[in-house]
Amino acid sequence: MKKFISPYGWFSINYPDSWFEFEDEEGSFLFYNPNRWTGNLRVSAFKDNSRNYAHQMLEEEQKNYPNAYLKNIGGWDSVITKEDFTEGGQEYTSYIYLLGKGNTVLEFSFTVSKGVTPDDAEQVISSLIIRDERKPYPKEIIPVRVWEVHQVDEAFDWVSKTVKKSQKKDFTGSYEDIAKLQCLIDSGIYPPGQRETWEAIGIAFGVILTNEMDGMEWVTVVDGKNEYPALQFAGTDFYLEPMKYLSEAIKHEDNVDLTAKFDSIKREIESKL
Repeated sequence: MKKFISPYGWFSINYPDSWFEFEDEEGSFLFYNPNRWTGNLRVSAFKDNSRNYAHQMLEEEQKNYPNAYLKNIGGWDSVITKEDFTEGGQEYTSYIYLLGKGNTVLEFSFTVSKGVTPDDAEQVISSLIIRDERKPYPKEIIPVRVWEVHQVDEAFDWVSKTVKKSQKKDFTGSYEDIAKLQCLIDSGIYPPGQRETWEAIGIAFGVILTNEMDGMEWVTVVDGKNEYPALQFAGTDFYLEPMKYLSEAIKHEDNVDLTAKFDSIKREIESKL
């Protein structure tokens, strides 16, 4: 099972290894198996100032939907409704689970082919943990979220446009582009305190690592209120935070040689294989 911690650490769930997170509307998180579709699971979270919010919402759901029924799933009292519909000539069923605690409510929507049981969704719900706001998450590494994928894409896009403008060259995230990043670092244009710029260049270096080294992959780090992308190499204990590596090196006036860093990372990984 994989672990998902929502942005801002509102809740966490475990979901099947064959599922992945996909783009969805703001405030919702979509999971399914892209290789063999067995259903879409969409999770939405809501908060309110009232400590009775969850109790009130579950009562209201039962009143508004006479066919709703209550089921305890992994210790969570869930109000469940379901709806059959046809799309593209195919029949489907959507199961809606409403549950929560205190000022937090979650809605799990699981859409499957008609006649398929919602066991997969209920297994995920059984793993649900709603975080106590007074207790920040300890540092955890989880599969990369869509949230951090956007962060990587935005940083790469900025670096690509900056290289195109300043060096009149394309930036594609290949090994040859390390020299272009080095030019940005050595240009003296960006002061050490310009943290977001150095983090973006660090992420672009991370993209080169993932493109050039099979097995290098992005992950998400959740550390209290800090959430950011990092790198791991599959099957080893290799771990790198490219955002922090470059911004910290510049801040401490360390000598930065990205080609030498790339080569040292490659040697380190090869020693672990």
